[in-house]
Amino acid sequence: MTKIGFNVLAWSANVSEDLYPIIERLKNIGYDGVEYFVGAEDIKNYKLVGDRSKALGLDVTCVTVVSPDANPVSDNPIIRQKGLDRVKWAIDRTHELGSSVLCGPFHSAHAHFYGRPATADELKWSAENMHSAGQHAQQAGVTLALEALNRFECYLVNTMADLAKLVNTINHPNVRAMFDTHHSNIEEKKYATAINNIAPHLEHVHISENDRGTPGSGHIPFDDAFSALKDINYDGWLTIEAFSRSDPDFANAINVWREYDDAWDIAEKGLKFIQDMSAKHGLK
Repeated sequence: MTKIGFNVLAWSANVSEDLYPIIERLKNIGYDGVEYFVGAEDIKNYKLVGDRSKALGLDVTCVTVVSPDANPVSDNPIIRQKGLDRVKWAIDRTHELGSSVLCGPFHSAHAHFYGRPATADELKWSAENMHSAGQHAQQAGVTLALEALNRFECYLVNTMADLAKLVNTINHPNVRAMFDTHHSNIEEKKYATAINNIAPHLEHVHISENDRGTPGSGHIPFDDAFSALKDINYDGWLTIEAFSRSDPDFANAINVWREYDDAWDIAEKGLKFIQDMSAKHGLK
């Protein structure tokens, strides 16, 4: 059965006890799980927060990115190794949080460009690194769900067709894919075609409005998305990923310069929206 989650990046990119009141309220609202950003260096908090989530009856998923100084597709092999090491580090933190899913665009450095399209070497390096990461993830009981981003945040993988090709090249059972309604709104012609392209590898779904505000309040063709997910019998997570200015450092890093909607408005109305859309299209 599908589960509904909420990414706490709407409040903070840090994993700490400060999140406890937030995740408690998310549980009370009716969420099945929470998604944490794996990035904070203070590793003692990961198991603490994971244990608290489990005690509340919340399942956990995780998301991460890699920076240019640890780029899995750098032409410098030392930096490529740093990228692999960083992804392995994130897998370990994901395990400590009690999560079996780590999603994100960590196939390459986030928002880092060379002013040209991806090269064959870069795609090969990414596939090699992600295959090695998959081996580490398998030992930790974690599945990696790689993400395609829009052209303003990534040049290596933009569409579900791109992502399917990369995942096929990686060829590891613990390296799969995710679909994000925000990025696909920019890059895909039709949601149904995009979801069919990635269906054999689909592990995780982010429900995101065009402005990263409350799902259903903008112009994302959610009927098309939910209908296509039903057609492929998707039964994984439907996790809201929305952003705000609550964590200024994180907001500045991803170019969020204004508030879209109140975070709790997003959480409360977004949950009902997903429940209603799932019922409408027969997602169980």
